[in-house]
Amino acid sequence: MALPFLPGNSFNKNLGKDKYHKSHYFDHKNETPFLFGDNKPGIGGDPLPGQRVDPPNSKIPPGEGSRSPAWVAFDKQVLSFDAYFQESVQERREEQYRVRHCKIYFYLEDDSIQVIEARLKNSGLPQGTLVRRHRIPKPAPNDNRFFTVEDFNVGQNITFYGKTFRITGCDQFTENFLRKLGVRIGLPETQPGDPYADHRKALDESMQPLRPYERHDTLRQFLDHDRHVLRFFCCWDDTDSLYGENREMVLHYFLSDDTVEIREVVKANSGRDAAPCFLRRQPLPKNVEDLRQPGELCDRTVLNVFGEIQGGRYILDNLKTGTVKVEFYTDKDLTVGSCINVFGRKFLLCDCDEFTREYYSTKYGITEFHPVTCKKPTGGACASGDSGAPYNGFGSEEDSMANTKGLIPAPPRKNIVQLIDKDKKGLESNVLRFLARLVTDKAIDKDRRFIVNFFLSDDSILVFEPPQRNSGFQGGKFLERIKLPKPGHERFSTKAPEYYQAYDFYVGAVLEINKFKMEILDADEYAYKYMESNPDYFLVANVNRVMEKLRRAAQGHCQELQSAFAAKDPNDSKRVSYQDFRCVLDKLAKCGNFVEHELITAHLRKHNFELFNRLKEAAQHYDTESSGSLPSATLVTVCRTVGLPVPADLLRATLGALAESTSPDGDSCVNYCEFVDRINWRDRPLPPPPDAVAQSAKAEDSWAPGSGRQPVQFVQCCAFLSDLSGGAAC
Repeated sequence: MALPFLPGNSFNKNLGKDKYHKSHYFDHKNETPFLFGDNKPGIGGDPLPGQRVDPPNSKIPPGEGSRSPAWVAFDKQVLSFDAYFQESVQERREEQYRVRHCKIYFYLEDDSIQVIEARLKNSGLPQGTLVRRHRIPKPAPNDNRFFTVEDFNVGQNITFYGKTFRITGCDQFTENFLRKLGVRIGLPETQPGDPYADHRKALDESMQPLRPYERHDTLRQFLDHDRHVLRFFCCWDDTDSLYGENREMVLHYFLSDDTVEIREVVKANSGRDAAPCFLRRQPLPKNVEDLRQPGELCDRTVLNVFGEIQGGRYILDNLKTGTVKVEFYTDKDLTVGSCINVFGRKFLLCDCDEFTREYYSTKYGITEFHPVTCKKPTGGACASGDSGAPYNGFGSEEDSMANTKGLIPAPPRKNIVQLIDKDKKGLESNVLRFLARLVTDKAIDKDRRFIVNFFLSDDSILVFEPPQRNSGFQGGKFLERIKLPKPGHERFSTKAPEYYQAYDFYVGAVLEINKFKMEILDADEYAYKYMESNPDYFLVANVNRVMEKLRRAAQGHCQELQSAFAAKDPNDSKRVSYQDFRCVLDKLAKCGNFVEHELITAHLRKHNFELFNRLKEAAQHYDTESSGSLPSATLVTVCRTVGLPVPADLLRATLGALAESTSPDGDSCVNYCEFVDRINWRDRPLPPPPDAVAQSAKAEDSWAPGSGRQPVQFVQCCAFLSDLSGGAAC
């Protein structure tokens, strides 16, 4: 019902329109007028009455998310259909028609179609791409339109350029996509067979080759075991021949084709030429037979069934009556400890590599492999050993050994990997420094101290003696940097010496350096940290090992330890002083055979300054006027020279409190004798401070740079006993 034509009921239908031109319907093409206005709209873009405008592409409902063009949303998405078409064949008795199977691909991004036929051997037909990829127009009278996704379904016919294709099925992706569009998928159909193809197949199967052949499928074995090689270490005992010896060999068994290759291990200066291969790669027969006659070894045997009648009749022997069988070695014949025959030579398989062990364990279940030692010749001029040449007196033992490895003398080769890895890198010096003393009965040598440097880059040792005033010894370099052999080695022996290693250096160890016995007393902070960071190499710095050793030593002595700590702690404060704890631990160490470094590793090392006499002597050296006082700046320099472990700000504050007068330069002067007496904790021990004062001092000094490892004053004996007993009460 139309509304009455009254004010308020009329609407302007041109609102929002900006195009009012007429569409172009008529045009000329090749000087012929044509009508092109089937799909063009009317004035303003509205469709004309009765006009049906088909969309140029497929109607796919929009999904959720961002709106993307079809070439982005459906990129690399293709619908695949199985189809066939039938074509007639003229003037042939064997066939009247052919059925050709093909694939139809529909590309969703641009509605293009491609038809591909699978290639058949010796078909005689142009196969492959029947219709290249493009948009295919529909048959007349709708040839102005193109095929879209709505035109495809299983069980229907579709015509491309006059050829009708029957769609029989589709893949899973195509089926799911069409179901999402609301298409009811038809049931899949069976493609009919081609009569001529069946005839050709039956004809090929009935044909017999003129020369039957045996098919040896080696491709599968090659693909499965390419580059898989079993390696056995074997030896050939050739001692029965003149100047013979045991010759080491390496046998390679190639799993890809069951061939064997043998290479000889030629040592340096052995007198033998380094041949590239002892036995070339080939199948290895188990038994050595006589040389066969020509024609005896062949693939097939030819039989003359008629003899000389009518020129003879020759056929191939399918029963293989005269075939010569030759057995070859396979992987199941090679085991460690067995002997194999290599063209008359007996080879003993001594060992194999890790890959060979895994192969036999996986395939044959062999898990036990017992290597066999090859017998070495005894006596005779040809007997050779691993002993080196005796020391000739020039250079080191390594130089003498290197001179025997070639005609031209050359320096010994160094361990480049160790040299690069343990060389100095930034703050990492890779040098372990220890403080040592002489183990002697001479009173003049008891006070001598030495700095032992161990270089991790080449395992060399350098010993330096610091000069001391009025000691009677000049000091300086005590031992040049060399690799030091351990005692007990004969100087001119052919046996290679055993050198000192890094694990031989620890606090409490006694070393023999050129007939001098030295005991290591202490180590620097870097040496302690390096040993603690490598506990597997330095066993004396392994905390777990030391604590386990303490636990074994404490078995049966728990009550004695508790009584000893209780006697040292009458106030029941659950802690004892370091000296008391050290005394108890020394008694326990005598039962467990501990070394000094193991006691230090138990977190009980003490850093105390004791060079008070040296500090006073250094101050007197700077006091040229013998006044007994020095400026504060000069005294700070003296303290730093001696190595007083006191922070700089605390040292300046202490010297400021002891200032007596002022120098002409404006600096305060301090009586250094009084300063040394005040800090001498040996002669003037102080009582331990209260807990609150100790905690305050610790908080104030914690920020001081270079504080390092602080001395141990008190030890929690209860915690130590708990750790010693494994967490339970001892």
